[in-house]
Amino acid sequence: MSTMVSVTEPAPPHQQPAENSRHGRLAVRLYEPVAVSDRTGLLRFEGPAAELLALAYVPGPADGRPYRLVLLLHGAGGSPRQGLDLLLSAADEHRLLLVAPKSASGTWDLIVDGFGPDVRRLDRVLEEVLDAHPVEHIMVGGFSDGASYALSIGLTNGDLFEAVIAFSPGFAAPLVLHGRPRVFVSHGRSDRVLPVDNCSRQLVPRLETSDYPVTYEEFDGGHEVPQPVVDRAVSWMLSGFDARAQGIMRT
Repeated sequence: MSTMVSVTEPAPPHQQPAENSRHGRLAVRLYEPVAVSDRTGLLRFEGPAAELLALAYVPGPADGRPYRLVLLLHGAGGSPRQGLDLLLSAADEHRLLLVAPKSASGTWDLIVDGFGPDVRRLDRVLEEVLDAHPVEHIMVGGFSDGASYALSIGLTNGDLFEAVIAFSPGFAAPLVLHGRPRVFVSHGRSDRVLPVDNCSRQLVPRLETSDYPVTYEEFDGGHEVPQPVVDRAVSWMLSGFDARAQGIMRT
């Protein structure tokens, strides 16, 4: 059974007003919960008119230990549940708090008319989650248009997101750059929706030239996210936590 959460208040203004939601900049930052919630399982976030803003999955138990939050973005015409399902199989074992917003339109704002509405929605939902749950790491990922948006928003907010997971992306189009998150990209060699030659095989070298640490996986398949690719992405993500804990990675 899901629990409904009403989200009515906007996120606070960004600390750097010159860079705001129109630039893809998120206002939210990691902070201690206002009041720790004991709600676990599937949560539903709604707006003032009871419209669906996001789904989240919170592994139990709610025992005060911090979560690793992954913001997951659906593809064009997709749903929050499709975003959630990308990593749901790994959530309980690795204490991944999954947050899957719904785009304000058929796909993400950057692709429709530039950054704005979805950036503000991400802020509102993330703030609501952080108010109630302890989080020590935050990542962003997605599939197809959601992967393109994850890369764009992730590179824009690399001072918030430690890592970006892009399953079959089409592009990355950040307007400003902050931080240097780790990046995982996967793509099917037979993808007919976003052909690998025109997309990831062009994108990954550009990221590497810009000194982003990139792990790239190609697989035999089409426009999809096979379970072995999910498993490798999760292992990659966890290895980053381990390396950081050992002081190997730059903080």
